[in-house]
Amino acid sequence: MNPTRLILALLWLGSVAFAAKQPNILFILADDQSTKTVACYPEAWPWVKTPNIDALAASGVRFQGAYLGSWCMPSRAALLTGHWPHAIESMSMAGKYPGSTYDPQQCPFWPKTFREHGYTTAQIGKWHTGDDAGWGRDWDHQIVWNRPKHQENAGAYYETQILAIDGVEKTVEGYPADNYTKWAGEFIRGEHRDAQKPWYLWLCYGSVHGPSKPAARHKGTYAGKEVPEPADILPPRPGKPDYLKKTQAWSRAADGRIIAGKSGEAVGDEAGKGGKDFADWVRQVNECVPAVDEGVGELIKTLRETGQLENTLVIYSADQGFAMGEHGFRTKVAPYDANYRSPLIVSMPGTVAAGKFCPQNVGSPDLVATFFAFAGLDQPWKMHGRDLTPLLRDPAAAWPYPCLYEHTGEHYGSDVTKMLRDNPKGAIHKAGVPWYDAVVADGWKYIRYLRGTDGEELYDLRHDSEELHNLATSPEQHERLEKLRTALIAELHRTEAAYADSLPSAAGRDR
Repeated sequence: MNPTRLILALLWLGSVAFAAKQPNILFILADDQSTKTVACYPEAWPWVKTPNIDALAASGVRFQGAYLGSWCMPSRAALLTGHWPHAIESMSMAGKYPGSTYDPQQCPFWPKTFREHGYTTAQIGKWHTGDDAGWGRDWDHQIVWNRPKHQENAGAYYETQILAIDGVEKTVEGYPADNYTKWAGEFIRGEHRDAQKPWYLWLCYGSVHGPSKPAARHKGTYAGKEVPEPADILPPRPGKPDYLKKTQAWSRAADGRIIAGKSGEAVGDEAGKGGKDFADWVRQVNECVPAVDEGVGELIKTLRETGQLENTLVIYSADQGFAMGEHGFRTKVAPYDANYRSPLIVSMPGTVAAGKFCPQNVGSPDLVATFFAFAGLDQPWKMHGRDLTPLLRDPAAAWPYPCLYEHTGEHYGSDVTKMLRDNPKGAIHKAGVPWYDAVVADGWKYIRYLRGTDGEELYDLRHDSEELHNLATSPEQHERLEKLRTALIAELHRTEAAYADSLPSAAGRDR
């Protein structure tokens, strides 16, 4: 054979071999899910049953947790761009909640890149990131419940939904979590895609978001189960910021029960309207999880039956956590693990370590960077994440990087810097939580509030996992506090936060 042709043939064979190794990626995202609702997490209530999610963890790596976003919209924006909200341009709320918008030219979503490089991309379920859901640009196949576009249907987490199926809108009956599982299974089995291409599927459940209505078959599953009250569900909370007095969502009734008050949630807070009993509410939320757990089991079964399990990277997480009485909350948004941290499990038999625990916490941009690494694709723009592949191979590997996370309310990109410059007192979410940046490193957490009146917090997560004791003013922790302050500023610079050098005084406190 002609030497040139031989070289070309070898190159072609090499590219074919690489393409064959490109994995499918199944990213399952639950909604507002505390790690306490997942049995394989040690903090879960002992009566919680999630056998299929637990089996996924047994086949892969269970991370200490993920910090994906402070509430629904910024979490998804970060997962679609690989940027933290402070660097996402043109994204904004628009009109009545949850209306929102963005410019695809200024704010491109990375699935478009996968699509342009040989992947079939699909998204099924909840959408909360602008009226434009990207079908035909970012997604080859999409069955989307577009909450920003249909605000009259934005609370239908568990009822009849207005869906756009590959651009065609229709009203669909049935329990949404079950519908999403069915449609995801059809895609995995080969519908709506080219069998010769690898695929990326983003499956976005709406469970367990309020109003947390279990499927009929699961109602009463946890009836009578014991639900201990969190240590600081009621004040006082020494050392905590004063804003917690205004976000208090629980009270003690005359008969001694803890009952729900207003939570600050914009949608689905039926518990607050009805003064629901704390234990009953916790059981109700947990009874929403089995439908998702069954979905996980069904999809893993489908991957196995179709011979795709070993070539599919499966990720299970939630857009954020959801405090269930901790610190007086019944919402997300706040910087505490109960509010923000969500479960994270990653599996791919034969590639990802099996049955291991990784003590690291990671952010949403880290997941995006990892997707690109597994697909063998170059990132189309500078992203904020770090490839997690070393931890997926060896969960105990050294990981010298702090995990940044943040809350900038309804603001994004240069608007964040403008607000902090022109109106720092306005840097507070409608739920009553001020903006902040935070880092987790070496078992410690540092929180820096951004409006200049709320100070800072420091927690030893290894010995105070409930974050009850703020050590920011402890003389013994001064050196550690300074180290974490420096780490936070470095992460803000690395992730292109224009306000990094103009943060308000760390010592400020409400009076």
